[in-house]
This record gives sequence, C-alpha cells and structure tokens, in this order.
Amino acid sequence: MKLYGLKNCDTCRKAAKALPGAELVDLRQEPLPEPLLDKALATFGEALVNRRSTTWRGLDEAERARPPKDLLRDHASLMKRPLISDGEDLYLGWTADVQKALGL
Repeated sequence: MKLYGLKNCDTCRKAAKALPGAELVDLRQEPLPEPLLDKALATFGEALVNRRSTTWRGLDEAERARPPKDLLRDHASLMKRPLISDGEDLYLGWTADVQKALGL
C-alpha cells in the first residue's frame, strides 16, 4: 500500500500512522506516476484538486482555468491528500468512509 501526499501534511501523517507498513511517498520529491495520475483523475475527477488549499488561493484566474492534470503536475501541493493506492483500489482523503473501506 502506498500513500501519496506530503510528508509535512498532518492528514498524511495520521493516515501513515494508522496504516502500518504503508509507504508515504512525498509528492514534492517524487511526482505521481503518470498512469496513476490518469487513473486517479478518471476515478475522482475534479475532486482530486484541493480548491481550499493555500496554493489554490495563490493562483490567478488563468492558472486556475488550466486542466487538472497540468495543475497537479506543476503544483503537487494542490492534490487532495492522501491518495491511497491499495493494489487496484484508490482512495482519496482520510475520511471515516475511507478508513472504514480500509478496514479500520
């Protein structure tokens, strides 16, 4: 199981702590693999972009209008976190529903 997020993100750290053996991949150091990004966009669509983030608020209108894939490539911190890859299954965020789906 892999968690894709940021090592200094509190939510990502909580998820990593609750999922022993899961690997936390820091998106600032290692970009999301292209096939996984495509699958995540197909699965979650616009929800993959965190529009409440400080990074989003700092973007101008022209930048915000770009396709989600381009935004996420250029600004790793815009991705809603964590993105959890468990085999073929993907989960987004660390909500009660995600925790329940993971058997916690």
